[in-house]
Amino acid sequence: MILNQIFDAINIGIVILDRDLKIYEWNRWMEIHSGLEASKIHGSLIFDIFPHLKNPKFERSCKSVFYFGNFCFFSQKLHHYMFPFRTTSYSGSEFEFMQQSCAMGPLRDENNEIKYLFIYVQDVTEVASYELKLVEMNMRDGLTGIYNRRFLDTKLKEEFNRHKRYGRSFSIIMFDIDHFKKVNDTYGHQCGDFVLKSVSSRISSVIRNVDFLFRYGGEEFCALLPETGIEAAAMVAERFRTAICQQETNYDGTLIKVTISLGVAALRDDIESPVMLVENADGALYRAKQEGRNRVVTVS
Repeated sequence: MILNQIFDAINIGIVILDRDLKIYEWNRWMEIHSGLEASKIHGSLIFDIFPHLKNPKFERSCKSVFYFGNFCFFSQKLHHYMFPFRTTSYSGSEFEFMQQSCAMGPLRDENNEIKYLFIYVQDVTEVASYELKLVEMNMRDGLTGIYNRRFLDTKLKEEFNRHKRYGRSFSIIMFDIDHFKKVNDTYGHQCGDFVLKSVSSRISSVIRNVDFLFRYGGEEFCALLPETGIEAAAMVAERFRTAICQQETNYDGTLIKVTISLGVAALRDDIESPVMLVENADGALYRAKQEGRNRVVTVS
């Protein structure tokens, strides 16, 4: 009687299966989150209720519990969930289904014989969501919200290694805001920050879904363009330039127009490291500045 009350009161899911993998017990927590009453699924084969569980990992784990008395753990980081329950508890959750930490183990009778196995299901959606946000925060620039320099270094190495392995095209665009110091000196640093956010927002709206935009430092930005040759990259850079050139930023009633200069470089066989690729694009950006600004220069 007391154990039954605890079984239904605890804030985790408990499922008990017999040796045929039929549902023997299904606690109140499981009823609430699955929408399935225990009385209606008692004696049902677990695979009839949740067909996705009929997979080698789950079946092998069940056998190891019954034959060897092992305990098996299913980490959220590896498996995400065992039972596909909707995440209704957390508004704004990044996950479609509840993230679960699960385990299974043996239940023995008075003769020490394994008659059943238990599965416990713990809802870790809130923790997983928080961890995901922490990872995202470490990847993002605090001011503009686009990717930061740390994440740029990681992605640049990934794309460089992919190119070296598969020979696929890869280009980058380095660009910065022309006469940005004058904006700060004339209107103040708060206005300068506003312009940085405005430029990054505008470029984010025109960049392709497959590309990545980063704040490189100060008023300088970098875009990574996977699977893109130098000619296509130059066209993307021109689209960036035109978008900013046509934009007016309204700061506290004052209309401010800025332009950007851009340098474009693509991976070639003679480029031996990601650093060399960035230096090539940065050199092209410097030439764009020298040649009058508000233009695109490519590395030939």
